[in-house]
Amino acid sequence: LCHNSNSNSNNNNNNNNNTDYNDIYIYNSNNNTNNSSSKKKKLMGCIESKRNTNTNTNNTTTNTNNIEEENQEDIIDIPTRSPTTTTTTTTTNNTTTNTTTTTETMTDATDEKMTGVVATGEVDEKLYSRQLYVMGHEAQRRMMASSALLFGVSGLGAEVAKNCILAGISTMTLCDPAIPTAFDLGGNFYLKESDINVNDDDNGTSASASRAELSLPQLAELNQYVSVSTVSKETVPSLTPDHQTAILNQITASIAVVIITIPLDASLIQAMNDKCRSVGACFIYSLTTGVFSQVFCDFGTEFIVSDTDGEQPHASQVEMITCDSPAAVKVLEDHGRHGLETGDYVTFSKIKGLEKKDGGDDNGGDSKDSNDIGLDPSIEYEVKATGPYTFELPSVDLSAFAIPATQGYITQVKKPKILSFQSYAEALASPKELMMSDFAKFDRPPVLHLLYKGLHQYMQSHDGNLPSVGSGEDAAALLEIVKSLDTGTDKVITEDNATKVSALVAQFASGSQAILSPMCAAMGGIVGQEVLKACSGKFTPIQGFFYFDAVETLPDELLPMDELNITASDNDNMTRYTSQISVFGKTLQTKIMNQNKFLVGAGAIGCEMLKNWALMGVGCGPEGKIHITDMDRIEKSNLSRQFLFRTKHINHFKSTCAAEAAKEMNDDIKIIAYQEKVGGETEHIFGDDFYDKLNGVCTALDNVEARLYVDQKCLFYRLPMLESGTLGTKGNTQVVVPHLTENYGATRDPPEKSIPVCTLKNFPNQIQHTLQWARDYFEGVFRQNAEDVNSYLGTSSENFAQSLAGQQNTKIDTLTSIQNTLVEDRPRSFEDCVQWARMLFEDLFSNQILQLLHNFPEDQVTSSGTKFWSGSKRCPKALCFDIGSKCEDAEMRNHFDFIVAAANLRASMYGIKGRTDEEYFVNVLKDIIVPDFAARDGVKIAANEAEAAKESSDSHMEEDVDVEATRILESLPKPSELAGFKLNPIEFDKDIDDHMLFVTACSNLRALNYQIPTEDTHRSRAIAGKIIPAIATTTALVTGLVCLELYKIVGTPRKELAVEDYKNGFINLAIPFMTLSEPTAPAKTKAVIKGKEWNWTAWDSLDISKGDITLAELMDHFEKEYNLEIQMLSQGVSILYSFFANKKKVEERKKMPMSKIIESITKKEFPPNQLYIILKLIANDLDTDEEVEIPYVKFRFR
Repeated sequence: LCHNSNSNSNNNNNNNNNTDYNDIYIYNSNNNTNNSSSKKKKLMGCIESKRNTNTNTNNTTTNTNNIEEENQEDIIDIPTRSPTTTTTTTTTNNTTTNTTTTTETMTDATDEKMTGVVATGEVDEKLYSRQLYVMGHEAQRRMMASSALLFGVSGLGAEVAKNCILAGISTMTLCDPAIPTAFDLGGNFYLKESDINVNDDDNGTSASASRAELSLPQLAELNQYVSVSTVSKETVPSLTPDHQTAILNQITASIAVVIITIPLDASLIQAMNDKCRSVGACFIYSLTTGVFSQVFCDFGTEFIVSDTDGEQPHASQVEMITCDSPAAVKVLEDHGRHGLETGDYVTFSKIKGLEKKDGGDDNGGDSKDSNDIGLDPSIEYEVKATGPYTFELPSVDLSAFAIPATQGYITQVKKPKILSFQSYAEALASPKELMMSDFAKFDRPPVLHLLYKGLHQYMQSHDGNLPSVGSGEDAAALLEIVKSLDTGTDKVITEDNATKVSALVAQFASGSQAILSPMCAAMGGIVGQEVLKACSGKFTPIQGFFYFDAVETLPDELLPMDELNITASDNDNMTRYTSQISVFGKTLQTKIMNQNKFLVGAGAIGCEMLKNWALMGVGCGPEGKIHITDMDRIEKSNLSRQFLFRTKHINHFKSTCAAEAAKEMNDDIKIIAYQEKVGGETEHIFGDDFYDKLNGVCTALDNVEARLYVDQKCLFYRLPMLESGTLGTKGNTQVVVPHLTENYGATRDPPEKSIPVCTLKNFPNQIQHTLQWARDYFEGVFRQNAEDVNSYLGTSSENFAQSLAGQQNTKIDTLTSIQNTLVEDRPRSFEDCVQWARMLFEDLFSNQILQLLHNFPEDQVTSSGTKFWSGSKRCPKALCFDIGSKCEDAEMRNHFDFIVAAANLRASMYGIKGRTDEEYFVNVLKDIIVPDFAARDGVKIAANEAEAAKESSDSHMEEDVDVEATRILESLPKPSELAGFKLNPIEFDKDIDDHMLFVTACSNLRALNYQIPTEDTHRSRAIAGKIIPAIATTTALVTGLVCLELYKIVGTPRKELAVEDYKNGFINLAIPFMTLSEPTAPAKTKAVIKGKEWNWTAWDSLDISKGDITLAELMDHFEKEYNLEIQMLSQGVSILYSFFANKKKVEERKKMPMSKIIESITKKEFPPNQLYIILKLIANDLDTDEEVEIPYVKFRFR
């Protein structure tokens, strides 16, 4: 979008003029905003204000000129630009910021037309594609109209700003005049070591830029739709009580939410909270201090939440609605429980039945959307749940009806909720229930509440300073303060936990200055989502305080000072790892830097992980290295959450761009990028020699199959694996530690239920069914048919016939489709494509339905006497083509959309230029003559899944398939006659609008056939494309949690970790909810070898590293080492030895090396990088002759 703002706004009147110039973003502003009155309204969490403004624009532009090549042809009449250097001066509440930038100035008269405001109500669905399935359009628009004010741009502040900017709020203002220190480098990914060198100017004052100023340029690059600015150091010289008035002046009614992310004076925090309450702004205060953190939220006394959990409304189908008072409803059990609770509200649609006692039919015997008694689709009905499949409607009297309803749709109506929050002072003095994160530490939140309370008092008595690293004296002082605050009857510190609390205070104090990337990432995800809740009113906010710690990563006792080696005043000797060393020591830092890690995936999780690793120093040592692979290229929809990528990276490989971005953050990082899929086909790249050099694997994948493959590799090579995943606001993390925890694949989710074939073909009852049918049809007509034609044209007729020999059941169908595509229906012009589309409409949505009703009339009954069209079988109706028709539910012109989409896809397949203007289609369609339908007798239609299976197996059995195939082949033109002719197969892509227009229209038309509620393109895209909802906040949180586990895997200093010290996590930021739990230990199998019991797990194997020994030597080894006699030995599907095999062949093989035996059987040589062979065997104990269950053999032959 291209916006050039030059506006004068007085008396709350705004004159807007927006011009769309595709992907170019130009922002031209010079705002002088004086103190003016504002009128505030808080609605659904979004503060909407009308402001008196006086804006003067001095021809200043900031240009983002990264234009995607594929969009350039769509840009028309773009005025030329010439680079100029300009200075932007912004004055707000006596605040002046001067920024000199090199920009491009418009030199065309179009300048005058490009006036207006930057913000727009339109949502960029390409950019926010995955996020919209989390937030929804309405919440996204509220966010796009909301402003945030962030105090503190250290590690946590940078994370919060990044997440909110990616999410697309309107404006983000940074206020942090502090100069960065080495501690900030641990969490702020946009700061460099050179930024902490303080230089004095000629006047002897500091000339270094502030944290906000240094972070601004790269934060502003994250999202072209978000205005990012800073409050100058002249306006707010410091975030201390000395400048409280200046600080409070920044909090105005135009701000939706204020966020504090650095330690401030307690009185200042309270004053800022009070100011937020007075102007109606939401307030968030969060800190990370080493491996400890807190979050506090105050969204006012009446904050409206539009959707508490973000879950899709419960939906069910009616089995019966009784004619009683109150009416009772039973849902179809095979579609699952209704999920409703007493007090919920629902709506009904497409109700069928309810015949009146006077003989009339309130629904006209049809599926209409209203009736006189009260089941009106526009009315919401309160529910009284009576069971998992039944409920009553207390306000509905259907006693005037004689016959109950037997079909229809039920949809839950989600109601807004009003929440009231404590102020900061109230919550600090007497907090309500504290949110839990780890039930193994149920008593921890009150202790941390006391610790942070004490920390603020400590700062007040120590000139605003935090306790020094490793200082026992400072820790003791903090402990005394904490004890003095523990008053009242319910003591937090008791005799039972005094020693534990004392140790906790020491750890808390020692690391309080440390800013750790994993903790900042985790809390940045949580706080970022709270900001979005404040802006959008969607999801339930944290009410009060939330505390979190990862104390398991710390040694039991404080490390000696020589290990920490940190001096607060020694800024010159500090590095990016200062924070980390101050918590974990130099020894662990060295181990981290020498890690060799394999990161599988460079998407959202991969980007966040690389950022964390760059700040932690993973792979930055002389022996360290990171390998990252991802075969995907960057798309526009990635940019809203995969923050290492920019518009200029679109169509480039993710792994390469991510590696380059990580290198920018930390030049010491050693990273190798691959563009390969991890699987059996790439084991020549990722083979034994590759895994043999690794310390661990981290998955950042989007499918279970790939995860299971990597899991098996980690099992075999006994490598720790860090696994995480997200689904909208939900996320999970799993740490896999060799021999200590179960592996990823040890427990699996049940497979997704597939849709029965007969349901898809003839009896759909949900929009999911029609969308799957539409997508399958797309693949068949526009891809498979074209590929079949190309396959035929690419070989001789004889060879093509031979290739079909093994496809007896589908041979005729394949040849018929080739005949139709290549000969019968081959278009010569776009008009032919339109005619084909019109005939296709008639066939799919009228003729096939009429044929179905001919086979199964509406009044047909089954052998048991029940109506055939009942339950989940909905009686269809044929559609009559109407170019102006619009469906009620989705409000889409499905008839017209189908013709346009089908005709253009058909034209694209044949290389014919298409068009979309409605007038043309109207003129062509009116001249098309559509033949009348004539029902055919003898057509078989499967009524259930069993008949469908039989129909598939019996297809073409009654005719001579080969004869018919030969006849069709002979009628086709010879490939030589069509030399150079080739079709363009079209593979379905959910992100291509033309593809989705066809699938949506096709699905909706079929839904109209069966009276199923239709869906718009946005929702259809999610279902048909199986889109995984995603948002940057959840991604940041899970990667932060994973990296906390990485500290443990590398090795917590001076501490032997048990399984309970590791944490798996499940979170849902929408509720909000977080629970950490210890991993499950691996299952054990008992075996007795040489009289001793051995409980082995999936991590165990019998390792043999004797080189490429012979079979006889291997058998002898087992007899001597394990007292086992091998009965059978196999590798993969090949049996290498068995006691019942031919004696002569056995004797021959006993003399051969193991690798040669396998090569002689498989006829394949081992790849040069393969070091191991997996052998499986059956063996008996030599003494008892009983079979012993043992793990596989890991045989190293090289």
